[in-house]
Amino acid sequence: MVASVIDGVALRGLVACVPERRETVEDLAARFGEDAARKVAKATGIEARHLVPPHQCTSDLGEAAARRLLDGLGWNAGTVDLLVMVTQTHDRIMPASGLMLHHRLGLGRQAAVMDLTLGCSGYVYGLWTAAAMLKAAGGRRALLVAGDTTSRVLDPNDRAVAPLFGDAAAATALETDPGAAPMAFTLGSDGAGAPYLTVPGGALREPDAPAHLFMDGTQVFAFTLREVPASVRAALDLAGWTMDGVDHLVLHQANAQMIRHLAQKLGAVPAQTVVGLAGYGNTSSASIPLALASELGGRLRSAPARLLLSGFGVGWSWGSAALTAGPLDVCGTMRIDADGNPVESPANSAAGADGAAKGAGNPAHSAGR
Repeated sequence: MVASVIDGVALRGLVACVPERRETVEDLAARFGEDAARKVAKATGIEARHLVPPHQCTSDLGEAAARRLLDGLGWNAGTVDLLVMVTQTHDRIMPASGLMLHHRLGLGRQAAVMDLTLGCSGYVYGLWTAAAMLKAAGGRRALLVAGDTTSRVLDPNDRAVAPLFGDAAAATALETDPGAAPMAFTLGSDGAGAPYLTVPGGALREPDAPAHLFMDGTQVFAFTLREVPASVRAALDLAGWTMDGVDHLVLHQANAQMIRHLAQKLGAVPAQTVVGLAGYGNTSSASIPLALASELGGRLRSAPARLLLSGFGVGWSWGSAALTAGPLDVCGTMRIDADGNPVESPANSAAGADGAAKGAGNPAHSAGR
């Protein structure tokens, strides 16, 4: 297990983006039958998911989130020294999606770009990578873009997985700050779990096989119970915290019952435990930042909070982090339509998008700070 403490790097803002289209339990009932759809919703806590149209990719959601974040912060795109993109649903086999996003956002030629092909653990791994690289390279600002469009690799008629996964991406801004509280990370992996959560077809090993996700739910659940509690406790110990001192426990948002079970096992009370997947489903690498933005946006904009994060899944791969965030200058959610245009609504503002919509236009032309 990797155990790492990084100080002097602060989170400045977070914007999560989902596509406009929603698929609800009623939509699933028309496809799978009323009883089956209701059974899945009851077992998982998932009532609806946002799904991209066939031409939209993770980079499109990430671009919209990053633009709004840069605008809200007033950061000139040329002042960003590092872009880390976390996704396992890339636009193309090559080049890396992060490089295309670098160009579309108007980042400078001095900026380093790195793509991480990770899923449910990806946000924690991305935070660790971005913070560590920013410190090591002596940079000032970094963008972390994490997200997946898993619906693009689902068989819509597979009732075991189709009702579970939604699409989203989130952009997080980090900045060096000597006064920032340390962030404690614990990370692990076990490649023996690769066959149990996989898209075997569509790439170079099996190019002619269907690019459809397969998941062995029993193995996923067993892995989660085996690895996650120890990882979270190790992050707590590394930070010198106890669960009583944690404001919010934010686990990978895959299944509401699993979240509550793990939280109870860790000694967290319901008031500490964030469950924010009802309207989004499992959004893979975006699930933790989406839960932060949608469920805690107002809190994180107003005051500091001690956060305990843990992502886990495909690989097997897992990572936990104990960090203090806030008050954030920007924290909220947004939606985009099929053409990539932001869709505003009162519901969006209630979720915190009002805090992320201070600016407009191309952030490459925004004033730097």
